[in-house]
Amino acid sequence: MDLYDSSECRLVESKNAAENTESRLPWDRFSSWLECVCVVTFDLELGQAIELVYPHDVKLTEKENHLTSFMCFPGCLGDTQFSFRLRQSVGRRSSWFGEDAYSRDAPVTLQRELAHFYGYVYFRQVKDAAVKRGYFQKSLVLVSRLPYVHLFQSLLQIIAPEYFEKLEPCLEAVCNEIDQWPSPVPGQTLNLPVIGVIMQVRIPSKNDKPSGSPVKQAQREVDDVNVTPLMLPSIHELDLFKYCFLIHIQMLWELMLLGEPVVVMAPSPTVSSETVLALVSSIAPLRYCCDYRPYFTIHDPEFKEYTTRTQAPPNVILGVTNPFFIKTFQSWPHIIRLGELKMSGDLPKQVKVKKLAKLKTLDTKPGIYTSHKTFLQKDKSLIKRLLKGIQRKRPSEVQSAILRRHLLELTQSFIIPLERYLASLMPLQRSVTPWKTPPQIRPFSQEEFMGTLEHAGPQLTSVLKGDWIGLYRRFFRSPNFDGWYRLRQKEMTQKLECLHLEVICDADLLGWIKDKSEVEIVDLVVKLREKLMKAVRQQLPVKDGVLDKLEGYIQDYHPLSTEDLQTVLHRH
Repeated sequence: MDLYDSSECRLVESKNAAENTESRLPWDRFSSWLECVCVVTFDLELGQAIELVYPHDVKLTEKENHLTSFMCFPGCLGDTQFSFRLRQSVGRRSSWFGEDAYSRDAPVTLQRELAHFYGYVYFRQVKDAAVKRGYFQKSLVLVSRLPYVHLFQSLLQIIAPEYFEKLEPCLEAVCNEIDQWPSPVPGQTLNLPVIGVIMQVRIPSKNDKPSGSPVKQAQREVDDVNVTPLMLPSIHELDLFKYCFLIHIQMLWELMLLGEPVVVMAPSPTVSSETVLALVSSIAPLRYCCDYRPYFTIHDPEFKEYTTRTQAPPNVILGVTNPFFIKTFQSWPHIIRLGELKMSGDLPKQVKVKKLAKLKTLDTKPGIYTSHKTFLQKDKSLIKRLLKGIQRKRPSEVQSAILRRHLLELTQSFIIPLERYLASLMPLQRSVTPWKTPPQIRPFSQEEFMGTLEHAGPQLTSVLKGDWIGLYRRFFRSPNFDGWYRLRQKEMTQKLECLHLEVICDADLLGWIKDKSEVEIVDLVVKLREKLMKAVRQQLPVKDGVLDKLEGYIQDYHPLSTEDLQTVLHRH
């Protein structure tokens, strides 16, 4: 029996098969973008109800169905777009098969959600004499695991008006077109056709150079020369400038970095959801690891959990519109009260920082109600630059890029010392040998890290003064530090595994086994097989040719075994 029939080779074959399933499995390409599309309508007897789910074989649980129905009816006149995020039912399995490949190359901020769904909503409420209640009321909802808010809201702007006019046949045609889209591959520019429009997007990669400016992508040719593609500068970024308060941006960034409990009270679901998503994105490229709900209602299953006064508020950002919440969240430490902001020279005067005690039940004045004292000083030059932009009527997307660049550099100044210290915990490459288990990564020591800040701290890249050490100490107690450290530790462990594989492949193993017993040879082959299987399963980023060389070694050693030894090998 040849070793190519063994388990590790079957694993390689199954991996290759998985990569080729796109052409065979129904709705597989569709599911790489969306879980499903829902139509929510108002029924005189049932109230809000899901009228249609497409593809038809996608099943939402009763809990997901109920919550989606209530999330999608904000009751606003006209057309309204917003986003929500809901917790998936326990035990639900992903229908997407390319998770590992996408996760390996996508930025941490754009990973697929494993425990939540995003809902991207286009709600229409218009007068209609043909309807009993006198109004046409429907929502078209895209349900996805991807945080591609700009792409999916742009898609809804194209398909929702068509759907409301032509109904189900239009929706079926749209879903079939999406099922022909190429899967999202980090680093690639894709043409995505839908009802006569071709959206051109670039899927960000974790290898991209960080930038605060919109991505300038090379235009790809489209098959139809008569169609000019709609080029989206970003699939996920919102207008950060529109909803963030200029003179308080330093405070808001710190609240996000530390994972503090925050409630955003807004006049509409659009303002609520976009503000929450903008705040979450303000610490990029660091991933926000706490919970967040762009649009939160009393129908959410976590309502009781998040509003109990018997314990401290959880690490979550909630976006709400119901005035009922003003009293409910009075005990929360940070409340952002929004009005309809206007882009004018006196913008900073519209939002003030107020003490929590001044938040009254009927208080409707916009403001940030908090007792948080910032660790770092404000960047006055940034504020002056943006205010000058307002006066000169600089385009909002340019203002947003300036703001995003500032926040990106601020986050990088904060995280670079941590990355530098973490790199020092890795074993030296020369200590990795083929004959021993790889050495351990040293544990993270907060005090040891603090000792590095004097000579290698944020002051090397940031002009901001303040209590950086105090900010780090608070950060260490936040879910964001825990999430960042777990991810980096996993990546470092994998890097160590890759180094070990490369060292093994460069070693003279044939020379090593010449004077070894059969038991030692068995042990070697078993360990090599385990390493091969692990590398394939985890899709470790090993150098080209390393896995093939490892398979070759297993084949070379196999003939050296006796018949009994072969039996032992295959049993493993």
